[in-house]
Amino acid sequence: MIEAPKQGFGWRTPEMLLILLAIAMPLSFSTWMALINNFALENAGFDGIKIGILQSWREIPGFLSFTVIFVLLLIREQRLMLIALIVLGIGTLIPGYMPTFWGLMITTMIMTTGFHYYEALHQSLCLQWLPKDQAPQILGRIVSARSFAALVSFGLIYLAVDMAQLPLKWVYTIGGCATIAIGIFCWVSFPEMRAKSEQSKKIVLRKKYWLWYGLVFLSGSRRQIFMVFSGFLMVEKFGFSVANMSLMFLANQVATVYLAPKIGKFIGRVGERRALIIEYVGLIFVFTAYAFASVAWFAVILYILDHVLFALAIAIKTYFQKIAKPEDIASSSGVSFTISHIVAVVIPAAFGFVWVISPSYVFLAAAGIAMLSLVLALMVPRHPTIDNVATINYPKAVPAGAE
Repeated sequence: MIEAPKQGFGWRTPEMLLILLAIAMPLSFSTWMALINNFALENAGFDGIKIGILQSWREIPGFLSFTVIFVLLLIREQRLMLIALIVLGIGTLIPGYMPTFWGLMITTMIMTTGFHYYEALHQSLCLQWLPKDQAPQILGRIVSARSFAALVSFGLIYLAVDMAQLPLKWVYTIGGCATIAIGIFCWVSFPEMRAKSEQSKKIVLRKKYWLWYGLVFLSGSRRQIFMVFSGFLMVEKFGFSVANMSLMFLANQVATVYLAPKIGKFIGRVGERRALIIEYVGLIFVFTAYAFASVAWFAVILYILDHVLFALAIAIKTYFQKIAKPEDIASSSGVSFTISHIVAVVIPAAFGFVWVISPSYVFLAAAGIAMLSLVLALMVPRHPTIDNVATINYPKAVPAGAE
C-alpha cells in the first residue's frame, strides 16, 4: 500500500503541496479558458471552425502525455511537476501579445504542454501520496481548493475587464505571473517527497485495467465536447461578453467550492460504482437539455450542473488507486491522459464542422457518449480491489508473466 510520506517537515506536507499547486494551476488555466473565446473572436477573427482547430491543437500534448515517463528518467516527478506548472504560467502570460491565428497556435502549445504534463504528474502524486481510505475526502478538498482559486481568478477577471476596463493582454499577464510565482515558491520551500513504492520507468499497459481505460477514454471524449463548445455556445448564441462569461464561471466555482468536499465524502461512503452511475445519468440529462437550450439562464444552470457532476469523476481516480499495482501509478497516469485525448485531438476540429450544421448535434453526441459511460459504470464492482477489477472480467487465458 502506498501511504502518504511522513517526512516531518511541519506544514510542508504532501497534502499542502498538492493543494498549493491545485490553487496555482487555475490562476493561469482559468484565465486562459475565460478569455480565449472572446479574445479569439474579437481580437484574432476566429470562427467556429478556427476555434475547433485551436482546441484540437491544444489537446495534442494531452495525447502525448505518456511521454512524461521518459522525462522521468532524467527528472524526479515532483520537480518535473513544478517545471510543468511554470511552463503553463509562461504560456498564459504571452498570448495577449500575439493576437493572430498563428500567435494563438504557438502560445497555446506552450500553455497546454505545461498544463497536460502538470495534470498527469499531479494525479500520479495524489494517488501515490494519499492513503486509499482517505483519498476521496482529500481529493475532494483538492478539487475545492482548485475551484476556489478559479473563483478568485474569475472574480478578478470580471473586475479587471468590466470595471477597470483593463486590456485582455494584461489580464493574461497577471494570471500567468501568479502561477509562476507560486511554482517558484513551492520549488524553494518544499523538500523532495517520495512514495514508498518505486515507480516503473516504462510504459505500462495491463489487460486487467481494461475497464478503467474505457472509463477514461469516454470521460475524455464527452468532457472535451463540453469544454470546447459549451462556452462557445454562450458567446455565439447568447452573446455573452467577457464579463458575462466570468460571472458564469464565478457561479460555477462557488458551487464547486462548496460541494466538492461533500462529493469526496459521498464517494467514500457510497463507493465508486454508485457515484459514477449518478454522474452519468445526470450528464445524459445535461447534454440532452443543452442541445435544445433556448434561453441563457437555463444554459447557465446546465453549465454549472455539468461541473458539479464532473466532480464525481474523482471516483474514476480512486477506483484505479484501488485496483492498481502501486508501482504502476506514475506510468499509468501518463497513459490515462493519452487515452482520454485519443479522440480529444480530433473532436474539436471535427465537431467544429458539425457545429456549422447544428450546435444541437454536438451536444446530442455527448449525451450518447455519456450513455456508453453508464454501461461501463455498471461493470464497476461495489468493492474494487487488485483482484476484483470488474463485474465482467477480462478473459484469463493469458500465459503466466505475459503482463
